[in-house]
Amino acid sequence: MSTENILTEVRGRVGILTINRPKQLNALDTATLEQMEAALTRFEKDSAVHVIVITGAGERAFVAGGDIADLLSRQGLAHYNEFAEVIHRVFRRFEVCDKPTIAAINGWALGGGTELLLTLDVRLVAEEAKLGLPEITLGLFPGAGGSQRLIRQIPLCRAKELLFTGDQITAQEAVALGLCNRAVPRERLMEEAMALAERIADKSSMVLKLLKRAVSQGSEMHLQAALQHEQAVIGLVLDTKDAHEGCSAFLEKRKPNFTGS
Repeated sequence: MSTENILTEVRGRVGILTINRPKQLNALDTATLEQMEAALTRFEKDSAVHVIVITGAGERAFVAGGDIADLLSRQGLAHYNEFAEVIHRVFRRFEVCDKPTIAAINGWALGGGTELLLTLDVRLVAEEAKLGLPEITLGLFPGAGGSQRLIRQIPLCRAKELLFTGDQITAQEAVALGLCNRAVPRERLMEEAMALAERIADKSSMVLKLLKRAVSQGSEMHLQAALQHEQAVIGLVLDTKDAHEGCSAFLEKRKPNFTGS
């Protein structure tokens, strides 16, 4: 199912969400964000989908940011109550989604594009892509989570440099910083993203869900609380059929048949 600004497709156990505004370099507006959220909800409810890949239409941009003309027309309270409320809600939905997410960053990921990828689990980036948070050059700063998620994912001094200068970085620099997993040739980007998605989808969907919750929730806790949380969650895992199937398969030297239960 597809909408005007979002294309969706299911290939095997992988759901693909494509932001489809190539003439606008896939810039995010309220309608696009709401369509993204609706597509995510459909994938979350579809038991056949184990992993979600997010990419942009065309070869130039993953997401080149927000609509600057729209920002210019806004005052603070209206922005807070309207666009900012939507983008924060939608990005958080992607961040806490129980299914693993993979970003296939096919081109520029600037402003909101970098803020979106910061919410996704695994990030493959085309070798020619550029990333950055250029809002400071417009007299703004990242307001869709970028100023907070970036400082939690890379060294603080490097995060501050990127935020204070608005500089763009290359795909190779993004990998070196730990913002992306690896850079690949653009023509192989979706092939590699799908191969990785299928490798992950081959695992137990139930255990992936519990693992992602343990990691995501634990990352926001102090270590002692996070360790206790992990202890509780692994107890739940040992109540799943898939955990016992995996152990049995190992002992019997065969491939496990996970059922997500």
